[in-house]
Amino acid sequence: MPLVLRSATRADVPLILQFIRELADYEKLAHEVVATEEKLAATLFPATGTAAARCVLAFVTDQPAGFALYFFNYSTFLAQPGLYLEDLFVKPEFRGHGVGKSLLLHLAKTANELGCGRMEWWVLDWNKPAIEFYEKLGAVPMNEWTVFRLTGAALAKYA
Repeated sequence: MPLVLRSATRADVPLILQFIRELADYEKLAHEVVATEEKLAATLFPATGTAAARCVLAFVTDQPAGFALYFFNYSTFLAQPGLYLEDLFVKPEFRGHGVGKSLLLHLAKTANELGCGRMEWWVLDWNKPAIEFYEKLGAVPMNEWTVFRLTGAALAKYA
């Protein structure tokens, strides 16, 4: 199957939102998705300023197959930027055909080209197929860290 990866454009916002919703369904988190096409366009493809994140789309024989959405962070210990993979999703019918691996390898290449010291992402504990896939690529879990989040009313309280 011919695979094409390309950077997303503003015209791809509806497709990006579709992938986000499909990922949320898979993760049993659809109720948490409040993203809209307008919000995605404003943050991924702003009229002025810097985009909050970047997106790569995967197509198999011209059919949308998956996406990876990422942004850059910074490691004080390394004194280098890092690439943070926010979302990786491959449609079920395209899994097992190298789409996810191609997206990850593309991001690893991007990270290396841009001088990043590392590439990181989260995966849900119950998502054993994804964990096994990542470990086969040489990724290691960071089990000694606990993720914290401040959002919504709790975040606004300190604004």
